[in-house]
Amino acid sequence: MKIEIPGQEALQLHHLVLDFNGTIAIDGVLIDGVSQLLHTLSENLQIHVITADTFGTVGREIKNIPCQMHIIEPMNQSQQKADYVTRLGKESVVAIGNGRNDSLMLQTAMLGIAVLQREGAHASMLSTADVICLSIIDALALLTNPLRLVATLRN
Repeated sequence: MKIEIPGQEALQLHHLVLDFNGTIAIDGVLIDGVSQLLHTLSENLQIHVITADTFGTVGREIKNIPCQMHIIEPMNQSQQKADYVTRLGKESVVAIGNGRNDSLMLQTAMLGIAVLQREGAHASMLSTADVICLSIIDALALLTNPLRLVATLRN
């Protein structure tokens, strides 16, 4: 997915890395509308869900979504998420998250999107994210309609 942003280098995105709980799920349950948007985005991006799987539900909740699931260890979650983005090739990654342990991942990715939903968002997101959205649906819609993203990021 190529996105031309006036005033900066074009984004060449190949991977979408998503936190699970608080980002695409609330209390371990996928948010309504997320599955459909991820199916659409999977036509242009490889989708990855990275999580500590706090509620033990991620496998069930994303089983019908074309994505790769990566379960991280309880310790050093921030670094594990950032390392995952780096291994994918950080210049080709858009990452979405909400928690303190997502902040470094968003900072590492070429494009970092923070979501502020029912679980809240850690204050560090205000300084590390490129874009802040009030819902995962809005965040994913930026990628399905890149002109919205252009309007937000242009210089």
